[in-house]
Amino acid sequence: MGPDVPLLNDYKQEFFWKRFPQTVLGGLRLKLGYCAPPYVYVHQLVLFLTPWLLGGIGTLLYQLRVLDDAQAGVVSGMLMLGFAATIQGLARCMARRTGMVQRLPAANNILADEEEVEFTHCVAPETVQFVVPGKRFMGNVVLHTLLAGALCGLSTWYLLPDRLSSLYGHTGAGRGAVVPLFALSWVTVCIGEYSLIVNTAAETATFQPQDTYEITPLTRPLYILAFIAVDLALRLSGFGVVELQVAAQVLHVLFVALPVFWALGMLSPLDALLLWSMEQTLVHGLGGSAMSTNIRLLVMFFSSASVAICTFFIPSSLGVVLFTVAMGYLLSQDLTQLLVLVKGGSPTLGLGWCGLPLSLLLIIGALTEAGLLHQLYPNSGNLTVGVNSIQQWASTGVPLCPQEVIGWLLIALFLITRLMRELQGACVLGGTMLNPLYPKRVTTAQAFRRKTRGLRVAGIICRILLKMVSPFAMIAFLSVDESLEKLHTASLAIGFTRAFRVVWQSSEAALLQMVVVVIIRFAGGHRVTRWHELGTEVQLILVSLIVNRVSQFVYKMSFALTVLITSWTESKQRRQSAGTLLALNVALCPLLLAVVALSALLSAPLLPLFTLPVFLVGFPRPLRSWPGTPGTSCPCPDSVYYQQLCKRLALAIRPALANGAFGSCCPGSHYLGRFQGRLLWISILERGYGYCTVNIKGLELQETSCHTVEARRVDEVFEGAFDHVERPGQCFQLLNPNWGNVLTPCSVLPVRVYSDAQNVLTGIIDSPDHLRQLNSDFLKTLVWILLRYCVQEVTCGAYQIKSQSLQTSGRKSQSSQHPVPTEPGPSVVKVGMDSQVRPESSSSSHLRVQDSSSLSSFADWSDEDDLFGPVPVQRPMRMMMRTDEGHTELGLGVSLPGSVEIHSLYESMALSSLPTLRPLGLGLGLGLPIVDKGKDNFPALTSTTIPCNSHPLHFTSPHSDHFSLPMDWRTTPLSSSRLQVLRPCFPEAWFCFCLSQLVVEGFGEKDFEQVTQGLQEDHALKELYTQVVLSCCVALGADAQVFSPNLLFRLYCGDGPWTEGLEWLRANKELHQLTLRAFRYSVKLLVDQASLGPVESLDELYTTLQDYHDNWFIGLVTDHSWQDNVIQEKPFLFSLGHDLTMGTYTSRVLSLQENLVQVGVLNEEGVRGQWANLSWELLYATNDDEERYSIQAHPVMLRNLTIQAADPPLGYPIYSSLPIHLGCL
Repeated sequence: MGPDVPLLNDYKQEFFWKRFPQTVLGGLRLKLGYCAPPYVYVHQLVLFLTPWLLGGIGTLLYQLRVLDDAQAGVVSGMLMLGFAATIQGLARCMARRTGMVQRLPAANNILADEEEVEFTHCVAPETVQFVVPGKRFMGNVVLHTLLAGALCGLSTWYLLPDRLSSLYGHTGAGRGAVVPLFALSWVTVCIGEYSLIVNTAAETATFQPQDTYEITPLTRPLYILAFIAVDLALRLSGFGVVELQVAAQVLHVLFVALPVFWALGMLSPLDALLLWSMEQTLVHGLGGSAMSTNIRLLVMFFSSASVAICTFFIPSSLGVVLFTVAMGYLLSQDLTQLLVLVKGGSPTLGLGWCGLPLSLLLIIGALTEAGLLHQLYPNSGNLTVGVNSIQQWASTGVPLCPQEVIGWLLIALFLITRLMRELQGACVLGGTMLNPLYPKRVTTAQAFRRKTRGLRVAGIICRILLKMVSPFAMIAFLSVDESLEKLHTASLAIGFTRAFRVVWQSSEAALLQMVVVVIIRFAGGHRVTRWHELGTEVQLILVSLIVNRVSQFVYKMSFALTVLITSWTESKQRRQSAGTLLALNVALCPLLLAVVALSALLSAPLLPLFTLPVFLVGFPRPLRSWPGTPGTSCPCPDSVYYQQLCKRLALAIRPALANGAFGSCCPGSHYLGRFQGRLLWISILERGYGYCTVNIKGLELQETSCHTVEARRVDEVFEGAFDHVERPGQCFQLLNPNWGNVLTPCSVLPVRVYSDAQNVLTGIIDSPDHLRQLNSDFLKTLVWILLRYCVQEVTCGAYQIKSQSLQTSGRKSQSSQHPVPTEPGPSVVKVGMDSQVRPESSSSSHLRVQDSSSLSSFADWSDEDDLFGPVPVQRPMRMMMRTDEGHTELGLGVSLPGSVEIHSLYESMALSSLPTLRPLGLGLGLGLPIVDKGKDNFPALTSTTIPCNSHPLHFTSPHSDHFSLPMDWRTTPLSSSRLQVLRPCFPEAWFCFCLSQLVVEGFGEKDFEQVTQGLQEDHALKELYTQVVLSCCVALGADAQVFSPNLLFRLYCGDGPWTEGLEWLRANKELHQLTLRAFRYSVKLLVDQASLGPVESLDELYTTLQDYHDNWFIGLVTDHSWQDNVIQEKPFLFSLGHDLTMGTYTSRVLSLQENLVQVGVLNEEGVRGQWANLSWELLYATNDDEERYSIQAHPVMLRNLTIQAADPPLGYPIYSSLPIHLGCL
């Protein structure tokens, strides 16, 4: 798509220009898009101006001195209350009438606009319902009606002309300002009243996708009441507070601008405002952290506020110190992990019970230190001198004040830790320079660990200084502060609660804030009386706010410059209006700086409208940006790879976070990880002492055009930092070549993850030489699998007997000494250790139970893994038949011999929907065999196919019964002549070799030679396996002399052509699964021999098959078992595929190994700004066009990837983890 793709399509533009005036006027619909009678507009205008008229009555009575100001407000409020009750009652009455009787439209036009209403007369039910839609809940009817009356009464009192004149003076200029201020202020009140009781407008500031509880109508009235509350506080204070006087004057002017703020979406909805207020108060006022969920935020906010209240009422300064130190440490922990431990679970990637003694030692040490220092230096004085005190101490020998010494120690700690942390990442100095100490061009995890050994040591030292030394130094600094002597003020109680908590909650940020305070004092800040009177703790709160807002301003300004510059430098982003917008931003540079500064001051996102250089202040919202709990995604089959990667990546993130490789990691930070085709979005949700809570999302693996462009740029950014080759003699070689991109490389993580390799099998799967060997390999593999199956069945029986009675021989079996661990997981068909009993004759069952004690020495062979999952079974097809009565019913049919059945390959699709198959009539019931009415739907076997070898077997070896196969497997419906032709193909030498190996593994050193010889000489056993193996080969369709690639692929998928005996094989589901597994093993063996060379001995073949069984899953990517094995982390997975576009056959191999995942930090304000625009564009403008401008690829802003990573329903990550707790101590 070109850069001049429309921002909004024609339909959305018309919709937007109808909706936006409604938003400005509070819901007044003056532009409908269709012809409506004049009385519809008259009704709306009358309802809109009614609050002004009712308020004017009270104002007039006050101006005539009939009533005082309070009585005038009460009269207007009561009138508005009655009017609102009448309107709501009328709306509910009309809603009942239209619910009982629905008038049909004259013309049923299904293409008409859904908002179009056909009006009949001015008081018709549809007219009333259109003008006043009413409320869904009766409780809201009452609440909104009462609030409307109170709002009108208070607004009358707030906007009395005499009050405005007294506020702005009795000069001529003041009187001239009263009239427009009075008139425009009542417009604001009318907008708020209309949205409350008549019709609610769609707000540009939308936080929730759906307003389930009708909270949106309350937003505008409550903002109006907040303005009135300031004026009310001023009057109650007797007009003696100068600050309130100035605030009232400013707010009266801003009151007029409220409709503009609402239209621009600068004021938060109530739910977002509440969460944002609690988050800001918790972080900057109470020393906490942004929380991962809304529930945790509520609990932590009230817990922290309770601690501050308790601190205010503690009479002793020592008690305050001890209480705040202890509670600060406890609140900085994730106590939910302690609950998990108490319940008997294992905490998510935490320290477990081992962390409790360490926590106990830390809190005891902190309490001891704080108590002793406070008692030993109760009046140590304030830190009022800096360098002069050092010179005085050197010349006179007078000891320094303890707080001065600790202040210098804090400065030294800050410099050391900041330097060590800066060296942990790939870039330094804010991403402008590459770290020369960071290893370059490293391809293996072992080499990376070897080259970063020194950096890890420095990181551990930095971790110890930050987590163990700095908190105690900061506690010592606060414990000897003179502000403790005047605790009984609310500001100092809150300040000490915050100060003693933030040293644990965010040690690095607290160290920076305390160093700033110390430097200000050293520089003579104590001479500023107002600053000195605040006290250390309140100073720390102010420094925290200033540092946070300045940091936000820098990031927002960087993001704004990126959007502005790339709109011209990136040719694919250069629209026709780019030059104009660039010139306007330059000309209005002060306005741009003011917008950025205001958004930073409010901690609100900087919203680039349609991601163009048109910047607005988004409404303040929590740092998570989204209302729901993290963990919602749009799953697909590729999600399983991220699910496996998530926990492994979390394990690798822990040391990186602890050592500082991720930089100043704080809540609201976002990181992007890259490995092969996978992109991971890592969000920091919460941070405390020794823990961090993260959310990991996986982005789509489909190679769309936008996704590919940005993914390629991500690779270039990482290559520029991690594969950078130093070129001596060139200037600026350490400069980051991609500085200015929103992505800054920071670290490489060794992660145990699946490496995906896909190869084209041209020259292998179509080679006649290779395909000739496939038949022989298949027979050998099937023999091996059937023998292993019997050993497993016997071992299961031995375990059941051993659980019921004691072993009389006193000899432990090898299986009990070396049990093979099974991998539990859901599967459809359990092969082997299964609760189902396989069908066999009663005599065979009796013999097996009788000899089970002697078979307990066989090695345990567990096959809990369902390697191939549910294979689609070609059941008899349903077809339509015409009966005598003329009714149509469904009948059963079977496949025609030699026909190709493709239903199993496209079982999730309607075949008639495929254009290439529709001419064949597939999916339409055409071309099926005719079924005679009254006959059995399953045709009987022909007379030439008789059951073979159904007579009882007579084994010559007493151990042959252990390898006997079920009776149903022996009765094959194939002719003896057919099997006799294939008899020379049976691998007798391999059969004997497998018997010998299994006997050696099972019997150990006890007479294994005699047992082996007896089994090998038992002709009945050999005949049994010959018959079953050859029957399975014929039934599956694998008896061809030379396979074609198409036949091989179809047999691998379990969807081969119809053959004689196929229904018998499918009826024996377990045998069918074993046969299919054997064929897939043989295909994998064919590929390996073509790539690595032929198998040269029987022993090598046996070892190879055993390796397939133990370490490989060989099946299809579409199998459910493929996903199960990925989650269970099977070492290797293999699958065949067919590229229909290229006409080639491919193989796919997943290898679980330790690989390097590259991680970079994103500009967090850039992410918040793009998400704010996404929320506005989709929830308000409803611009869900898949080809819209704001979703197109942007290689510098990574716009497409950022939108993908948003929470659903606006974003579409294919995987999103629940909040993950990481222990980072």
